[in-house]
Amino acid sequence: MTEKIQYLPFRAINAFMLPEYRQEVIQKVFAESGNLSGERRAAVNTQVRKYLKVPGFRNSAQAPLTLKVKGAITAFEDQSEFTAQILAAWAELNPALRQEVYDLLVERKWEVLPHEANRTVLPGFLPQWPKKENYDTFDKAYHKKYPESKAEEYDIRLMVVWIGGRLAFEEETKE
Repeated sequence: MTEKIQYLPFRAINAFMLPEYRQEVIQKVFAESGNLSGERRAAVNTQVRKYLKVPGFRNSAQAPLTLKVKGAITAFEDQSEFTAQILAAWAELNPALRQEVYDLLVERKWEVLPHEANRTVLPGFLPQWPKKENYDTFDKAYHKKYPESKAEEYDIRLMVVWIGGRLAFEEETKE
């Protein structure tokens, strides 16, 4: 019997994000877009043109940062394609944290794609973390492995979700 894999759409992450943190992530991506690879910057700008309507701007990508961020919050909440591109850009802007989280996930026997894989082509997040894993256990393991890290708790957790491809929505039943 073939087991059908169910995914949560990327926009489901909004149920786990504080509004202030969501805004911070979006603002970082727009403010530091010049540091993105050309391919990622183009993908984000395509999503901005597709989903953001900033009054007075034919191309919303050209709007001032504050107006763009304000308009992007709704798109991030409603459009999984937009959410995925913003998260991919945010991860690209945090290469050290991305590598550390990836290494720790592999060490903890998570099944993950290589950190450089294009996760935006996936249908969304798997709804479970491996058994006996949660944000707290991962936080502790991260700080034990990287005691000098200045990474913030929310950044670590978001990176785990993005790189791990999983939202802690329900507990996994098999070991």
